[in-house]
Amino acid sequence: MKKMNYQNVKGTQDYLPSAEIIRRNIRRTLEDVFILYGCKPLETPILNYTELLASKYGGGSEILEEMYTLTDRGERELALRYDLTIPFAKVVAMNPSIKMPFKRYEIGKVFRDGPIKTGRFREFTQCDVDIVGVESQIAEAELMKMALDAFNKLSLKVKIQFNNRKLLSGMLEVFETSAEQINKVVLILDKIEKVGLEAVIRELEELGLSVSTIGSIQKFLGDKGNTSFNYYEPFAEKNGQVKQGLEELKELISYLDFLEINHECVFNPFLARGLEIYTGTIYEIFLVDPIIKSSIGSGGRYDNAIGGLIGTNQKFSTVGISFGLDVIYTAVEKTMETSSVHSYLDYYVIPINTLIESLLVANFFREKGYRVELELGNKKLRKALDKANIENIRNVIIVGENEVKNNYFKIKDMFTGEEKKESFQFYK
Repeated sequence: MKKMNYQNVKGTQDYLPSAEIIRRNIRRTLEDVFILYGCKPLETPILNYTELLASKYGGGSEILEEMYTLTDRGERELALRYDLTIPFAKVVAMNPSIKMPFKRYEIGKVFRDGPIKTGRFREFTQCDVDIVGVESQIAEAELMKMALDAFNKLSLKVKIQFNNRKLLSGMLEVFETSAEQINKVVLILDKIEKVGLEAVIRELEELGLSVSTIGSIQKFLGDKGNTSFNYYEPFAEKNGQVKQGLEELKELISYLDFLEINHECVFNPFLARGLEIYTGTIYEIFLVDPIIKSSIGSGGRYDNAIGGLIGTNQKFSTVGISFGLDVIYTAVEKTMETSSVHSYLDYYVIPINTLIESLLVANFFREKGYRVELELGNKKLRKALDKANIENIRNVIIVGENEVKNNYFKIKDMFTGEEKKESFQFYK
C-alpha cells in the first residue's frame, strides 16, 4: 500500500491549541473593536468567478499572478478569493437596497500563490473593515483611530504611514510621466524603503522613462522638504490631481490633530500601495519595534470599484482597512512573555478513582459559565498537577474517595499553593 503524503501544502500550516488560543484571542479583540465602531458583520464566499476577481477594479496584475484558479464540473472558470475587498464590492453592487453609509467587517481566509516569508503564507486570514457612502476624510480618520485602538488592546505599538494616490500620481504627471506608465512607476516607488534609492532609479531607467523625468523624480525623492505640505503648493497650482490630493491630506490631518493621534500617523510621500484599485488616501501600519519589518495592516480609498463592477461610471465613496491575522499573531508571539500566557481554562478537575463524581463537579461549574476540563486520561495526581503547571491553569479541583464520602472537594491554587475546601452534595 502506498504511503500517503500527509504533509501540509507549502504555504499552509496547522495551528495547535497553544497557538490557536492566542489567534482566537486576537480575532475576538479585533472583532470587539470593530463592533465598538458600529461595524456590521458580513460573510462572503471563498469561491468566486475568475472574471470577478480578475476585474481591472481588483488587485492588479501582481496579485492576479498569485490567484488560485480552478474549473468546476460545469467547466466554469472559478478562483479562490485573494482578498476580502472585491467580494465586498460585489455584495454592495448586488444589493442596491443597502442603506448608506454602510460599515461592514469580515474575518476570513484568503489565498495567494505568492512568496512565503515571516508572517506571510499562501492561506491566511484577513480582518477587514470597509465604509461605503462617506466622501469625507473623516472615514479614513475613523479607521486609523480604530486601528490604533485595536493594536493598543493587543499591546502592540504601531505607527501608521499615510499618503494620497492623487498627490503621488499628480506629481508624476508634473514630471511628464506618460499615463500608461504611471501605475508601473508607482509600483517601483513603493519599493524605495525596501531596496533603496539607487535600485529604484535603475528600475525607472529600465522602464524607459526620459532622462528629464527620471531626474525630476530623483530630485523629488531626495528633497528633504517633501514631507511638508507646503512643498506641494506650487505643484498644486499646475496640476489638478496634486491639488485634490493635497486638499484631502489637509482635511485628514485636521481630523488626526483633533483626535490627537497625529504623532502615531506619519505622512510618507512615497507610500504607494501597489494595488491599482486605490484612488485617494492610502495607509500602512508598521510595528514600532521592527521585529517584523513588513506592514501588519493596510488600506485606503477605492471609489471606482463598486461602480466598475456594476458597469457604470457611478461613484461609490469607499474606504477600507485590512489586518493580517497571521502576521499579527507572529508579532504577538514574538513579544509575548511566557508568564503572560493565560490558561484557556477556569478549572481543571482531577478525579482520584472518582470519575463519575468528578463529572458532577465539572458539570456544576460549567452550568455557572466556567470553562472546565475534566481529566479523562486517568492520570496520577502528580502527572495531572504537572499538566496544570505546564498549561498555566490556576485552579485545580481534586476529587478523591475521601472527599466524596465527606461531601466536599478541594480547590488548589497552583500559583500560590493555597488549598480550600468547598462543600458539595455528591449523593442525595
